[in-house]
Amino acid sequence: MLSIAIDGPAGAGKSSIAKMVARKMGITYVDTGAMYRAVALSCILNSIPMEDEASIAMHVPSVIIEIRYDNGEQRVILNGEDVSGRIRDEEVGKGASAVARFSAVRTRLVELQRELAEKQDVIMDGRDIGTVVLPNAGCKIFLTASSKVRAKRRFLELKEKGEECDIDEIERDIIARDEQDMNREISPLKQADDAILLDTSDMTIDEVVNRVMEIAAVRNNA
Repeated sequence: MLSIAIDGPAGAGKSSIAKMVARKMGITYVDTGAMYRAVALSCILNSIPMEDEASIAMHVPSVIIEIRYDNGEQRVILNGEDVSGRIRDEEVGKGASAVARFSAVRTRLVELQRELAEKQDVIMDGRDIGTVVLPNAGCKIFLTASSKVRAKRRFLELKEKGEECDIDEIERDIIARDEQDMNREISPLKQADDAILLDTSDMTIDEVVNRVMEIAAVRNNA
């Protein structure tokens, strides 16, 4: 089975790139970030504080997450409800980074992610795909960009949705999330030793997609 692992910090464009590569290569995109966002949203809906590890550990077994595709579009189902749009809220994004620190959450989701990779060709993106989830992935890429570029991309994305936002605040949040992700005790964000570093600060989306596919082709035939 072909497995492509894409890791990188918040706002690097991992999900957008992975989705496009999946479509072009005809493989399955597993949105691991969406799974963590779904857990965070479930905690929010059940009024569970993001810092309450014990309560979250007790809650996780009741969380059922499914990833479906409808006419090529990914749908995230949380306990039977389609939450594809809601999990993209800023509050949920911050919550996802918080709950990802806890072993109970990570253990549950990693098991599900590995099962998917054993059954089909996949591309996954996240913070620790190449180091923890799929350490034996045939192709590993660490996707990054400067905090300023990532903030600008997120700013434009929110503006397109009609949301009021401040680019400086977005950049501060991105830097804070980088710090939290890199220094968490469990599965911190880091580049796998055998991953290829790809800085997209000065690249277009199409250029990044083509480069990822080139790398995957080389690694798959190695």
